[in-house]
Amino acid sequence: MSSPIVVDLPHQLGLEEAKRRIDSGMGRLGDHIPGGAARVEKDWQGDTMHLLVEAMGQVVRVTMGVTASSVRLEVVLPPALAFFGGPIAALIKREGATMLEDKSKR
Repeated sequence: MSSPIVVDLPHQLGLEEAKRRIDSGMGRLGDHIPGGAARVEKDWQGDTMHLLVEAMGQVVRVTMGVTASSVRLEVVLPPALAFFGGPIAALIKREGATMLEDKSKR
């Protein structure tokens, strides 16, 4: 196992709205996985979501801890995908910031 990718995403949404957006966004996650046949499982335990994504024989595990002002993601990639850690972290930061943007302050 490679060491996890850790990404912190600050937000100003509050705990419940951040969780709601994350939960609704995970429903579309499979649409963004190459190959089209991804299995996505999510499980909330309090304010932490455990996510498992399996596609093309590879399994990615994600833990998301949500607070009133930030989301911390820890992504564990299998060795075959470890090379893509940097681009995956950049994608998470970009898409996560969009998902957690407070659009009422525009």
